[in-house]
Parts: sequence; structure tokens; C-alpha cells
Amino acid sequence: MESEKSIPIGIIGDFDASRPTHVATEAGLSHAATELGVDVEASWLPTHARLEMPLESFAGFLVAPGSPYRSVDGALRAIRYARERARPLLGTCGGFQHVILEFARNVLGLQKAAHAEYEPHAAELVIEPLTCSLSGQRAAVFLKPGSTAASYYGAEEVTEEYRCSFGLAATYIPALERAGLTISGEGASREPRIVTLTGHPFYIATLFVPQLSSTPQQPHPLFRAFVTASAGTLPNKPLQPTRAAQPFGRPEPEGSGPRG
Repeated sequence: MESEKSIPIGIIGDFDASRPTHVATEAGLSHAATELGVDVEASWLPTHARLEMPLESFAGFLVAPGSPYRSVDGALRAIRYARERARPLLGTCGGFQHVILEFARNVLGLQKAAHAEYEPHAAELVIEPLTCSLSGQRAAVFLKPGSTAASYYGAEEVTEEYRCSFGLAATYIPALERAGLTISGEGASREPRIVTLTGHPFYIATLFVPQLSSTPQQPHPLFRAFVTASAGTLPNKPLQPTRAAQPFGRPEPEGSGPRG
């Protein structure tokens, strides 16, 4: 099936071809687009640039792994745009961390909210070092029953791969949830793994890196959902998957190492 119009996706991050997560980001979008029978035109938006390419030209935004970004402010500016303009957004790994940081600063009003990777001694560490690094680990994620995240997977328990050493400080969870940023997925000890934004058409961020599990034969369900949502912002673009979505992944014990 040949698509009538490309779906422009802005990838917020500082591209590095030597990073497997960056290569997987482009591949994950391609896998989903092929299954859905559409074309995706992905453009990397370097955080240190002034984002001179008009943000309104993009149908959706993907906040890529790769923290620390060259410019926190540049990344947060684009994330805020997607949140306030109701543009589909998917953030993974460092994207999860910066989605939370933007929300804490601009919605909760915590102007000094900080990320420990940039400011390890800041007073308002919304993003702090994990007690035990998850980098290179595969672990179970438990999805909130009835959540949009669970509906995308078609399951309530999956296994995902991580590349991170920082996560959401638990003391900020109640304020974030009261303001609409909901914890939709947790680890075995109830640590936040997925957040979604209430009232937004598609706004989801994961501490894990779903694109590392995507294949041409089985596109990751979050990437499929993100591309579908982004296509929905374009006129006259109905989407029908070329095959039915299947439950993704099987649970493995928390902390399982990467598979060969």
C-alpha cells in the first residue's frame, strides 16, 4: 500500500550513529510505518540548536535516549510544545526523564527542578540516580489495568530493555499524578517505568527503551501506537494495520541480563 503523504516526525535528541539506541529509534519508526502502510519522514532536532525548523511542521515528536543532552533547555522547549499543542509525543529512557523534568518545571511550577546527571547536588532532584542501575538489563514492567499503555500492548505484564541509571524520585509522584502525569507502568518494586498525560491525545514516556525490542516482523506496540497517533494529526490519513496487534513480550524476572 503506498501512502499519499509522509508523516513528519521530529526526533528530539543529539544524533550519534555509534549509539545503538539512536539507530534503533529510526528502525523502530520504520518498522511501525511499514506495518501500517505509511511513510515516516524522521528529522533529528539537535537540542543545542535553536530548533529553527518550525515545530509546527511536525505531526509528532519522539524524545530520544542519549542523555545528557547538549542543551536541556532546547529539549524541554520542544517537549513543552508537544504537551501544550496536543501533538503526539513518545519519550524513551532520557526522554522519560526530560518529559518529567519539563512537567515539574512548567506545570508544577518547580523552577529549580533538576536532573542529577546535570546537577548532582541540586536541592530539587526530581530525577535522581537509581538505587541500582538498569543499564543493559531486561526486566518486567507491570502495566496499570485499563490504562492506555496496557491497551497498546494488549497485556498487563511485559519485559523491556533498559539503558538508564536515573529515574523519577518517588517523593514527587503524588504531585505529578495530581497534576495529570500518571504512572501507568511500574517495576517489580513499584518504581515508575511509564508515565502518561491525562487529557492529551498521545503523550507517553518510558524509562526503558522499547525500540531495542522492535523488529520488522514485530514492530514495538508503542511505536505502532505513536505512528498511528501522529498520522491522525494529518488530514485524510486513515490507518489500518497490515496485521492484528499481538501481545508484546513475555515477562522475565526483574533484573534479567540482556539476551544474546
